[in-house]
Amino acid sequence: MANVVQPALSPHLVVDDANAAMDFYVKAFGAVELGRLAGPDGRLVHGAVQIDGAIVMLADDFPEMSDGKSMTPKALGGTPVSIHLTVTDVESRFQQALDAGATVVMPLEDQFWGDRYGMVQDPFGHRWSLGQPVREVSFEEMQQAVSQM
Repeated sequence: MANVVQPALSPHLVVDDANAAMDFYVKAFGAVELGRLAGPDGRLVHGAVQIDGAIVMLADDFPEMSDGKSMTPKALGGTPVSIHLTVTDVESRFQQALDAGATVVMPLEDQFWGDRYGMVQDPFGHRWSLGQPVREVSFEEMQQAVSQM
């Protein structure tokens, strides 16, 4: 019987210490480690964790594969991307990330779109937003709130 491939979208993060990042994601987000594949020099070529059922892949920085340029958020001066987690216990999950070493980018607050929402940055420069739906809001109500900003 052939394997059935399930379509998926998984972030693949580049970090400056992939082994430490995997350990951090286990502590901060309750990730389940799926595996680590190290190259001869010890750098992680591929790692994978599962967070709330979603796969996050990661690897160490390999500047030699990018025209000699580092591709970590720290080396690039930040990241325009945030990875979003929709959770049922945002207060405790947000605190868990902080306790593991994340820093607050945006504190938890109730938002106009109906979520209790906040954002943290991990020690490797990646940003993670966490949200919990707390009330139903129509598209029209959201548009009105945006218009009044």
